[in-house]
Amino acid sequence: MTHETIYEELSAFRRDGIACVLVVLVDALGSTPQDAGAKMLVVAEGRHGGNVGGGRVEAAAVAFAQEMLARGETATQFVNWSLKGDVGMTCGGSVKFYFEPHPAEAVWQIAIFGAGHVSQALLPVLIPLRCKIRCFDTRDSWIDRLPKARNLEARAVDDLAAMIPALPDAAYVLFMTKGHVTDRPGLQRALKERNFPFIGVIGSTAKAAILRQEMIADGLSPERAQQFFCPVGLPFGSNDPHEIALSIAAQLITVRDAARSP
Repeated sequence: MTHETIYEELSAFRRDGIACVLVVLVDALGSTPQDAGAKMLVVAEGRHGGNVGGGRVEAAAVAFAQEMLARGETATQFVNWSLKGDVGMTCGGSVKFYFEPHPAEAVWQIAIFGAGHVSQALLPVLIPLRCKIRCFDTRDSWIDRLPKARNLEARAVDDLAAMIPALPDAAYVLFMTKGHVTDRPGLQRALKERNFPFIGVIGSTAKAAILRQEMIADGLSPERAQQFFCPVGLPFGSNDPHEIALSIAAQLITVRDAARSP
């Protein structure tokens, strides 16, 4: 793993909310198994990539990083080890390591029902952000067109509404399926059974009125039936899918940041 790849992996871990430690061999004196500047990444399970010398010295560095993760430490540390006295190696020399912990942070959760044209335009906007995205559709062909990314879980399922109970409590949920008939079962279940911080439905105010009327007739309270955005997205741009996607992303970020404000 090159240094560039290590930093790419570090960025991906931070985006995915995975705790890790960047370990850098700052200095090496005498008979040491690796040169200064060597790097590796350590996660809770052990070394993820890179190397700082292999053998006992690397094992000691991995164990030290794992202990930092277990204690939830956030401060960087420098350590100086004698290879013979501290690490137990027969060769002479010493090493100086820099340990930079990156604790796991809460990841923004987004769930999208429907993989059609607007979702195809929206996902490339959201994927570079520090978020975890789930996208569901009944159509394999549309799921297959979605971009591939480590923070995107894309699945074809027969019953979209059945995915609602498994979503994280903090998920921002979008319903963008083929129409109001396929949006409503999941929307009604989300409003009746869960308390998501954001629920949006693509469509018009006329569609919103029909959805609310039908859900109330099916037992949802009138107050709860008001608690979703439709049309979803901020009021700018045209009906072009890419402009709709930008308006939706802008609304998601606006609501997210308002919720984070003290």
